[in-house]
Amino acid sequence: SSQAGDPFITAHFGSETPATKMSRQQILTLTAMASINFSSMICYSILGPFFPNEAKKKGVSQAMIGLIFGIYALCTLVGSLLLGKYIVQIGAKFMIVAGLFVSSGCTVLFGFLDQVSDGTVFVVLCFITRCINAIGFSAAVTSSFAVSAKVFPESIATVLGFMEIFTGLGLILGPPLGGWLYQSFGYEIPFVFTGCLLFATVPLNLWILPNAVPSSQNSFLRLCTRMKILLICFVVFSLSSGLGFLDATLSIFAIEKLNLSAGSVGLLMIGLSLPYGAASPVFGVISDKYPSIRKWMMVIGGMATAVSFCFLGPLPIFHIRSQLWLTVLMLIVVGFSLCMTCIPTFAEMIACAHENGFEEDLSTLGLVSGLFSAVWSAGMFFGPTIGGYITQALNFEWSAGVQGALAFLAVRTNSISSDRSALYSYKDTT
Repeated sequence: SSQAGDPFITAHFGSETPATKMSRQQILTLTAMASINFSSMICYSILGPFFPNEAKKKGVSQAMIGLIFGIYALCTLVGSLLLGKYIVQIGAKFMIVAGLFVSSGCTVLFGFLDQVSDGTVFVVLCFITRCINAIGFSAAVTSSFAVSAKVFPESIATVLGFMEIFTGLGLILGPPLGGWLYQSFGYEIPFVFTGCLLFATVPLNLWILPNAVPSSQNSFLRLCTRMKILLICFVVFSLSSGLGFLDATLSIFAIEKLNLSAGSVGLLMIGLSLPYGAASPVFGVISDKYPSIRKWMMVIGGMATAVSFCFLGPLPIFHIRSQLWLTVLMLIVVGFSLCMTCIPTFAEMIACAHENGFEEDLSTLGLVSGLFSAVWSAGMFFGPTIGGYITQALNFEWSAGVQGALAFLAVRTNSISSDRSALYSYKDTT
């Protein structure tokens, strides 16, 4: 392993550990990371089936609902950049534990906002709670990416693929659980239940996670001057934009156009989450075993994402009526294609950083994970806010088509860049 002798590995995971066998501490760390992904995604995804409609009852417009979803991502963007930069000074373990504590508290508080006045007061409190929640979330996720990459330097895509199983499970269980709890017990209980679930991971991670030993300092500016990094970031942005768009708009479309209940909308969203979680470990293993095909995974997955978004509505130019079976089928395709595209991106960003002289230490991993989380959050802000505005001005069908066009543009740009890089490499060898 290229990390042999690293103080972080030696101090916490033992020296000379075979690549094919994980130590007890590595298994525990993987368990901790999985708990973060699972509980955080449940808290994030429970809003989808019922909150947009609940906010609408309080006089909130579709565009403002999209902004409430989007502000979470915007604050995660800022938090990820700052916390990724200063992960060495703050400490990865402290960031994870403190982030989970803050996020769980804000999730519970969000459950009592239905008792405030309609209109401006409700919207302002939604913004404040979501902003603080997002900062806690960004601290936990940014640190977990960095720790995972540090602990498993030779198989990061495989490990991320494994962890995405739990991300998928959280996304799968969140909407139907939220929809069922909302229909059975009202607005407060879904948030109280999931907030307490997230809080339960605080002592678990406090006990399990090791304290990292950092070394060098690096610069975000230097990292962002690498064209390959920027192009991969564009792909990540397009993926998260599509997911954020669906969070803010799919439930209202399904209720109004497909005549589904809030509970049924939760089940509908499983069509997106289930294939994503199921395919993640497979694509993770493929990405680590055959690094040379990562770019083609991104290209093929991005093209499939673009096509499926265009038929999700579908686009009015196709003159196809909105039907439940078509929506479910396209959500399944989106789940697989997003997984195929997303899994290789983080490993490619780390590899690109190392190729450009960045040290193989926690500082570099903090910068990469912070940038990845920030770009993902930028897409999660763009998707619901712009998508919500277009949906309000036109309709869901055209807005979904815009997301498809964005995915196509991202994959096309990366495809052209890869072709040029291959051409220059061929010229250099000849």
